[in-house]
Amino acid sequence: MDTLRRLLKPFATARRRNAAEAAEEWRVSAQVDDDALSAAFTEAYGTPPTGIWRAPGQANLMGTHTDAVGGLVLPVAVPWGVSVALQPTADGTVEARSIQRPGEAVRFTTAEVDAATTARAAITGWGRNVAAVFSAAREAGHLDASAGARIMLDSDLPVGAGLSSSAALHCATLLALAEAHDISDLSKDRRGMAGLARRAATEFIGAPTGAMAHNAPLRCKEGHALFLDCRTEGGRNVPLPLDEAGLRLLVIDTRVRPRPSDAAHIAATRRTECERGARQLGVETLRDVEDLASALDRLKQLALRKRVQHVVTEIHRVNAAVGLMRAKALPEIGAVLTASHFSLRDQFEVSCPELDLAVETAVHAGARGAKMTGNGLGGSAIALVAEEKVGGVREGVSAAFADKGFQAPEFRIALPSSGAGPTR
Repeated sequence: MDTLRRLLKPFATARRRNAAEAAEEWRVSAQVDDDALSAAFTEAYGTPPTGIWRAPGQANLMGTHTDAVGGLVLPVAVPWGVSVALQPTADGTVEARSIQRPGEAVRFTTAEVDAATTARAAITGWGRNVAAVFSAAREAGHLDASAGARIMLDSDLPVGAGLSSSAALHCATLLALAEAHDISDLSKDRRGMAGLARRAATEFIGAPTGAMAHNAPLRCKEGHALFLDCRTEGGRNVPLPLDEAGLRLLVIDTRVRPRPSDAAHIAATRRTECERGARQLGVETLRDVEDLASALDRLKQLALRKRVQHVVTEIHRVNAAVGLMRAKALPEIGAVLTASHFSLRDQFEVSCPELDLAVETAVHAGARGAKMTGNGLGGSAIALVAEEKVGGVREGVSAAFADKGFQAPEFRIALPSSGAGPTR
């Protein structure tokens, strides 16, 4: 309890970072309509799709920035995601379109995404995410050279909001390919599919993605949180009946979008610092630190001490949150959320003034707890709020942002939702 009180102690506001808002790859629909998506596919290609598949975004309740060191994470699927209408072809060509980018089409052949060619470099923009999935599936031997597709995308998931929109696109596309091309050994293996989608992100696109990003969309269950061990990628869904408890997750999108170069730089820097800390402590990863006080005494560089303290205590917070879920003490998870945010702000240093204000104001306005979600520097915060207090928390956060001269935040209300699957 003393440790929890110390972790909850308020800290000075983190220094302001100039995180410029990045342009979105596509705008977001108010809500994905399967009928409209099917009609758009039929209009574009002349025949209806074989099916429509959807993968959700995610919000990480706990374990933020521990997946890179083989830590523990606790994500939930959110109600918004990416939908893929797809028709398989046997001519080795791929054509992809998006409702958000009317008039545009991405075209390539399966040969162009093979690792041995240089043509893959010519596939740019949002189409790289689609091509990455084909590349990973080809390299793993799941698709032959003739296996192509016609694709139409739609999304109600905001890009850059810390809700893993790119991972949702990878997972929805891969699931659609596996089922439409009848790759049964892949479609029935959600854990293997998550690993393959992750390869698409890391090897084709070059994004340093941890294990959580692609496991959550594929393996989460409605009304549950996925308790995932990022070292082994073993996981189980733990009941999180927020609806029964009269609670909601309020997603507060600060609308701050860090420049991609800034986000990549901070991610690489933090990963390097964690690796240096592990080497100096003589452990494989920071997941293996057992005596935190002794470890901190042995590290001379302040930055490394901070990173180690966050990772080790955050892993403990995952276990604390799971324990509270099993005890059905769901409101008490809020205090652990807030402790996580303070650690991310002050020890891992990946927050921003807008995220800090969202968290602090939400708690002051009646939320049980709140924290940033995603990689940080912008994006969204999540707040655990009693249903009857959601309106007051929204009003409080909106007023605080207006008082500071920040752009108005956007709000969405969520319950733990189901993972990826066909919608028709």
